[in-house]
Amino acid sequence: MEATQIKKDIRKFSLDELKTWFVENGEKPFRAKQVYEWLWKHAAQSFTEMNNVSLALREKLDQNFAINIVTVANHQRSNDGTIKSAFKLYDANIVEGVLIPHDERMTACVSSQVGCSLTCKFCATGYMERKRNLDAAEIYDQVVRISEQSQKNYGVPLTNIVYMGMGEPLLNYANVVKSVERITAPDGLNMAARRITISTAGIAKMIKKLADDGVKANLALSLHAANDVKRNEIMPINESNSLDALAEALTYYHQITGRKVTYEYIVFENFNDSLQDAEELLRFTRIIPCKVNLIEYNPIAAALFRNTDDDHLSKFVHYLADRGVQVNVRRSRGKDIDAACGQLATKEKQLA
Repeated sequence: MEATQIKKDIRKFSLDELKTWFVENGEKPFRAKQVYEWLWKHAAQSFTEMNNVSLALREKLDQNFAINIVTVANHQRSNDGTIKSAFKLYDANIVEGVLIPHDERMTACVSSQVGCSLTCKFCATGYMERKRNLDAAEIYDQVVRISEQSQKNYGVPLTNIVYMGMGEPLLNYANVVKSVERITAPDGLNMAARRITISTAGIAKMIKKLADDGVKANLALSLHAANDVKRNEIMPINESNSLDALAEALTYYHQITGRKVTYEYIVFENFNDSLQDAEELLRFTRIIPCKVNLIEYNPIAAALFRNTDDDHLSKFVHYLADRGVQVNVRRSRGKDIDAACGQLATKEKQLA
């Protein structure tokens, strides 16, 4: 018996590669550009949607290729309007993404991996196994689906995208960068790169590569401690990417790009919320121009951390601000549906 042919994912092909295939299969090369725009600019979910392409060509495409779309398996809406979605991938894996409405912004928080390998002690995703990387189209589709939710529920388009969902973006570098290119391209979603932020737990050599490759998205570092002993305790990645190594990489990044970096810092009770911790963070902010987001901790069942109290937080904020640091306090959104920062973790029931 002849083995069943597995169709190739058409969105893994570049425009030039598609043109080559079209010519080899007796089609005009300009047809490849039409199909490419249907895939990326119009986010077509099937070949039948491509109504300026002949039926014969659509059938030929369907015989040879697949469009491995991402669908919303289910979603939850928070009391504050945040919407968390469980996205089902073509192979039945699940990742989560979040629409965060806030004042004048509509932000999509997207995942880059199924699970995560970094085992950060305060993050629910860190307690999951990393199953695989997402490809660029799967990241792109999350943005499209969340944008549809924004339009449907709020009547406005997305304004911002943050790569702060499940997984470490810089350990899926090629696909993350390609997704940024497709999201910002005129024949893609045409979003401004300055509205996109890639967040990393700190992969020093890949921070340098972002600079070398001229990736236009903003960079955020999940810092959470400016002391190697404490950071090693909660973020094992620090053992191979120490604060000194990160400082050197960030200096290089700023020299090449000229851009500020954002430091994300969860303030844990009796762990990193003292004025000594604030002084250590202050010294780290002197390395390059930056801003600091102090983040409310969002409890997870697997960890015993607690959020610092308002008095400690206020003193921490004033210590930094009084010394010239641009500091913001980020309050959690979507905590009641486990959609807040550090709470994303797929449940088995979502696979049903």
